Amino acid sequence: MENILLLSHPALGGLATLSALWVFVDTLNVREATMSRIKNVSLLCAVLMWLTYFLGGYYYLVYYAADKAIIKAGPWAFGHGFFMETKEHVFLMLLLLATLLPIVTAGDLFNNKGSRKVALWVAGLIVPLSLSMEGSGAVISIAVKVGLLFKGQGG
Repeated sequence: MENILLLSHPALGGLATLSALWVFVDTLNVREATMSRIKNVSLLCAVLMWLTYFLGGYYYLVYYAADKAIIKAGPWAFGHGFFMETKEHVFLMLLLLATLLPIVTAGDLFNNKGSRKVALWVAGLIVPLSLSMEGSGAVISIAVKVGLLFKGQGG
């Protein structure tokens, strides 16, 4: 189960990121014919982000304590001290933005320039924040491996 969570959590987050990018590009080139797709993909982005949140939260509550101990005892303690702590807080903003995206895109993006700008900002913020979450997760994963190597060498 642990490995399934470790695979599905970032995979769903990556799909949510791609969904937000899709919404951004479609919103840049919005036409009446694409408005339905924008609404559907923005809803998909929100659903994927919430699934990412629940899977990551479950992993954190059930399995992360052992990884945290390994990271903190190893030479890459910043993997938890900075990256996980930052990830825990920044992800909440990301979750709010992903939840806001389908609300914003429910309006008339084709005729309402203000709504279109807000949709572009929300989708545009989701992408780099999501990528920073993916990168942070990679650092945390590597910190566990470095901690295990350090422990194996008598550290």
